Amino acid sequence: MKRREMNALSAMGLVGAAMALPTLSQAQAKKFEEGTDFLALDKPVAVDAPAGKVEIIEFFWYSCPHCNAFEPALEAWIKRLPADVSFRRVPIAFRDSFVPQQRLFYTLEAMGKVDALQLKVFNAIHVEKQTLDTQETIVAWAAKQGIDKTKFLEVFNSFGVATKTRKAKQLQDAFKIDGVPSLGVAGRFYTDGTLAKTMERALQVTEYLVTEARKLK
Repeated sequence: MKRREMNALSAMGLVGAAMALPTLSQAQAKKFEEGTDFLALDKPVAVDAPAGKVEIIEFFWYSCPHCNAFEPALEAWIKRLPADVSFRRVPIAFRDSFVPQQRLFYTLEAMGKVDALQLKVFNAIHVEKQTLDTQETIVAWAAKQGIDKTKFLEVFNSFGVATKTRKAKQLQDAFKIDGVPSLGVAGRFYTDGTLAKTMERALQVTEYLVTEARKLK
């Protein structure tokens, strides 16, 4: 979803992404163009990955319908990433009203619940039509998932989660994110459904950028 409008080009590729994931050999066989399929950042961004690993970041927003449609394909793709690739998610905040969902993600992360509940958050919002955009609604939802309400609230309002939320906004600004879902690679490159034409192709571009990042080590 773009900052001001739906990203129609991204949406066109989401069903395809769920049905036909790219392979590393496909990405290696293709030549993608800077400025057309991806952007190279003017100023490299510091990465948060172990030494020797190439970092991939998915920027997302729980309430974005495109992110919701992309998530199953993304999760399947993550499972096939090479050992030298480090993947992480970063929730964006185009407005202050997005912050509670940022805190939701980082609370789940701190409690080791992302793998179990990431898809369930999307399902609650987009299928069950729940409104999870305030501390109260989010805490109530978490309690229904069997999470201790007091502990969840403590983490949700913790200094650690506040710090990660602030850093997420800084990273979003550094990559100049104006729409989601989008992907950053090695702190140097950026692609999304608009540049790549579809999110299926954006994954292929990302794999190509991983091979390029390896050459820069």
